[in-house]
Amino acid sequence: VPMDGMEVVATGRLTTYPGRSKYQMVVERMELAGQGALLKMLEDRRQRLMEEGLFEASRKRPLPFLPRVIGVVTSPTGAVIRDILHRLAERFPRHVLLWPVLVQGEGAANQVAAAIRGFNALPAGGTVPRPDVLIVARGGGSLEDLMAFNEEVVVRAAAESRIPLISAVGHETDTTLIDFASDLRAPTPTAAAEKAVPVRAELLATVAEAGARMVGAAQRGLEERRSRLGHTFRAIPNPRRVIEDCARRLDDRAERLGNAPRILLERRRAEMETLAARLRHPRERLAEGGHKLTTLAARLDHALKSALATERSALEKHALRLEQSGNRLIQVMPRLLADRRQRLDHVGQLLESFSYRKVLERGYAVIRDGHGLPVTSATEAKPGAALVVEFADGKTGIRVEGSPPPPAPKPHRKPGTPDGRQGSLL
Repeated sequence: VPMDGMEVVATGRLTTYPGRSKYQMVVERMELAGQGALLKMLEDRRQRLMEEGLFEASRKRPLPFLPRVIGVVTSPTGAVIRDILHRLAERFPRHVLLWPVLVQGEGAANQVAAAIRGFNALPAGGTVPRPDVLIVARGGGSLEDLMAFNEEVVVRAAAESRIPLISAVGHETDTTLIDFASDLRAPTPTAAAEKAVPVRAELLATVAEAGARMVGAAQRGLEERRSRLGHTFRAIPNPRRVIEDCARRLDDRAERLGNAPRILLERRRAEMETLAARLRHPRERLAEGGHKLTTLAARLDHALKSALATERSALEKHALRLEQSGNRLIQVMPRLLADRRQRLDHVGQLLESFSYRKVLERGYAVIRDGHGLPVTSATEAKPGAALVVEFADGKTGIRVEGSPPPPAPKPHRKPGTPDGRQGSLL
C-alpha cells in the first residue's frame, strides 16, 4: 500500500471528462520510483518497530538442542526446500512440516505471517505435531524480491511467535526486517538447517567416547577397590597371635603389680631422706638472717654518710660561687647604671634636637589640610580649601584664594650634601 509522500512509477490508463478539465488514471501497475526511497522507507519502519521493543534481545528464545519436529515456511518448489531437507538428512534426520507459501509478489507477506501464526496455533499432542523450531527461508534476490519479509505483518508475526524461529532469507549479504525479530539469523537456508540440528554422527561419537570413558573409569575403580580389599585383608592380624600377645602383656602387668608396693615404698623413703637432708634448724636460719641484716645495715649507714658528705661539699661550692658572683655584681652595678643613664640622656637630647617644634621656633610653619595631613606641595592647596597653619606658639586657620603659583625651580644641591638629603637643622 503506497504511503503519503512516497514516490512511485504507475502504469495504467488515463481518461478525461469533457467539459470538466478533470483527469482520472486507472493504475494497473505500481512500483517505487527508486531504490533509495525504498531503503528510506525500510529504515523508518525499522526504527519505529525497534522503538516498540520488537527487536529487544530479552525477547530472543534459545533454540532446542535436538528438536523432534521442524516447521519450514517457504515455497514448496525450488532449491530452498531441497537444500534444507538434504542438509537435515545429512546431519540428523527429523520430522519436517512444510507450510507452503509465496515468497514474493502480492499476498506473499500475508501468507508468511499466516504460516507463522498457524504453526504457533497447533496444539501440543494434536493430530498434527507442533514444531519445536521454525525456519522461515527464501533464496536470494533483489530488494524488491525480498520485500515480503520486510512487511510489518511478517515482522510482528515473527516477534510474537512462541516457537523459536530461525530466519534464512536471501544470501549472507542480504538483510531483511524479519532478521531483527527472529530468535536467530542464518546467512543461508542451508546454514539454518545446520543451526537447527546437531550432527548425528558427532553425537554418536561423543556418546561412544563418553561410554568408553565411563566403562574404563568403572573398571579402574573396581580394580582399585579389589586391590584395597586385598591390602586390608592382609593387614588383619592372626586371631591366635593376637590372643597370645594379650596373654603375654597380661602376665607382665600382673608381675609388675605384685612388685609395685615395695618399689613405691622404697621410692618414697628415698625422697623423705633427701628432703630431711635439705631441712635446717630454725636457729641456724635465724642466725644467718641476723648476720645478713647486720651487714646490710652497715652498708646502708656507710652509703648515707657518703651521700651526705657529697651533698654538703656541693652546697658549699655553690654558696662560695654565689657569694663571689654577688660581690662582682655589687662592684659593677653602679658603673653600669651610670653608663646607661648617660646614654639615655644623650638619646633624649638627640630626640629633642630633631623635633619639628625646634624648626617652628626658627620661624617655620607647618600647613595641614582639613584631615590633619601635611600639605607638602603648592598643587595640593586648591583654591577655596580651608587649611590650618601651625606656628611655634599656636595654630590658625586660613583659606586659599586665587590660582596656585607655578612650581618653584628646583634648588641646587649644596656641596655638603652630595646625596640630596636635608642637612642637620642644629
